[in-house]
Amino acid sequence: MTLGLDPGTPTTLVLLRHGETALTPGKRLSGSGGSDPALSETGRRQAENVAQRLATHGTVQAVVSSPLRRCRQTAEAAARRLGLEIQVEEGLREADFGSWEGLTFAEVRKRYPDELAAWRKSPTAVPGGTGESFEVVTRRVLLSRDKLLAQHAGRTVLIVSHIAPLRTLIRLALGAPHDSLFRMELAAASVSEVAYYSAGNPALRLLNDTSHLR
Repeated sequence: MTLGLDPGTPTTLVLLRHGETALTPGKRLSGSGGSDPALSETGRRQAENVAQRLATHGTVQAVVSSPLRRCRQTAEAAARRLGLEIQVEEGLREADFGSWEGLTFAEVRKRYPDELAAWRKSPTAVPGGTGESFEVVTRRVLLSRDKLLAQHAGRTVLIVSHIAPLRTLIRLALGAPHDSLFRMELAAASVSEVAYYSAGNPALRLLNDTSHLR
């Protein structure tokens, strides 16, 4: 935020990671090139819990979701409570992890140690041979972010997405380097929040809040 200036009414993005799927507890990579799993029973409970929280706060004016099933199911729970329609945004889908899909990081490290090291170090490295680099993910996330900020100026928008797109939005808001992507914890059904001011810098207001799940 620019000091000394009236920042005006921000456009606020409430960043919600989808609830758990069967792959989440084992920390298995589940990208846009995988099986598109549904929410598990735990994930459905998480989605209802976060929906209740959002309805209680009553500030969300629009709901936007990744096209993948786990996000749409999480968004549907919130949209029902809020009385809103869901806008599906293709650019918010998870990264494609190529041949790493379904593997844990430990398994990737064992089978593809050099490839994993390069991916963690460079935004242009391609995971799993045919996946998406973070450079590609960042480009489409930026396009979606700018589109949504223009469409919903001055409003509060719920964004239901995945680890890579949400970490990217937070990294961009902070002006942080590439390796910061691997230093953020975003639990399933966690809530973060970024406010975008026309007269200043974005402000990270909340990160990885899971109080509604306790």
